[in-house]
Amino acid sequence: MKQIFITALLGFSSFALTAQLSPVQVKDGQFVRNGRPYYFVGANLWYGMNLAAEKSGGNRERLLRELDSLQALGINNLRIMAASEGPDTEPYRIRPALQPRPGELDEGLLLGLDFLLVEMGKREMYAVLCLNNFFQWSGGMAQYVSWATGTPIPYPDVNGKDWDDFQLYSAQFFANKKAQRLFRHFLEQIINRRNSISGALYKDDPVIMSWQLANEPRGFKYVKKYRKWVARTSAFIKKHDPDALVSLGGEGKLPYESIGTAFERVSEIPTLDYLTMHLWVENWGWYNPKQPETYDDAMQKAMAYLDDHVAIATRVRKPLVLEEFGISRDGGEHRPEGATRQRDKYFHTILEYLYNKALGGAAVGGSNFWSWSGEGKPYQPEALWQDGHPFTGDPPHEKQGWYSIYFEDGSTLGVIREFVRKMSNL
Repeated sequence: MKQIFITALLGFSSFALTAQLSPVQVKDGQFVRNGRPYYFVGANLWYGMNLAAEKSGGNRERLLRELDSLQALGINNLRIMAASEGPDTEPYRIRPALQPRPGELDEGLLLGLDFLLVEMGKREMYAVLCLNNFFQWSGGMAQYVSWATGTPIPYPDVNGKDWDDFQLYSAQFFANKKAQRLFRHFLEQIINRRNSISGALYKDDPVIMSWQLANEPRGFKYVKKYRKWVARTSAFIKKHDPDALVSLGGEGKLPYESIGTAFERVSEIPTLDYLTMHLWVENWGWYNPKQPETYDDAMQKAMAYLDDHVAIATRVRKPLVLEEFGISRDGGEHRPEGATRQRDKYFHTILEYLYNKALGGAAVGGSNFWSWSGEGKPYQPEALWQDGHPFTGDPPHEKQGWYSIYFEDGSTLGVIREFVRKMSNL
């Protein structure tokens, strides 16, 4: 049985306080904990490691308040970005980076991750640790390609480049053996780390519910190599941590087949323990918050998209987690005081759908809404994040205030609280 060991040094003496959190497993197509089915409504707290750092923009006092607020809401599953790649001079990124240069890790941020995991364990929260990123806001695959090839990253809206240029560059990761070797070296470092506070190896820590390969990987013209990478990397993690749950972090099928997520084929890979999907009715052009009449049609598409993925998960007998979903405030307002009537309706509809599917025996395991901002308010709504600004639910490459959920959003939190209770009673 995995355990957390929390050790404190007092003068010349020491004592060990042992707390136990039961690991989550997958059996017969569903999450299981202590021999019973486990369902959850969780949150994305992607900036948790950086907020937990003692220096470099961290704020542990705020982190503890955020964890307490989430615990009071009933949230016990947090998806966290546990990897970021430098250098810190690049645009659109969270800073500082955990890995400023290949193989070199920032111990200050790792101490922050240690602290975060211990504090989550105290609150009986599970972590999904995301280990790479297709997009630029944490460095990710594009940075590994740049390290491996010595070529500059074609950032969108910089030097005449666009999103197509960037995504095709990032997708080269799946065809570049050197970039993948650099990534596997990072995996060895993080999986085999010993927590400086608890003394537990990360691979023995039940707080870590899942190692997640990447945020939203897309194969594009490298689909076969992408599938091979998923299979090999998930097996690599299993080799180092045989008891771990491993997930992909992918969006699902996506509306455009050319993006190359190969969801159905990838879902059958035996070393992936459960399936992930994301749902973005605005980003995909289904819903325009400035045109409320587009909502009903968007929801028809969303329900069909969910139905499709639930059917696949049920067929391959793996739990499905909707780990990203969100929507703007009314009218697309980015200021924290903007109304949330449409968001509340949307969250209720999505969470009610997942609850009813789980109640009916479908392979639905849980969800993580996007994204918890808590106390973090935009320095300037609709602007991009910069050094010194508070961490919010919106990552650095996106307009601040877009999808953030704040502590003051009482009606939205009421919807979430309702479904935390309903899912936990299944």
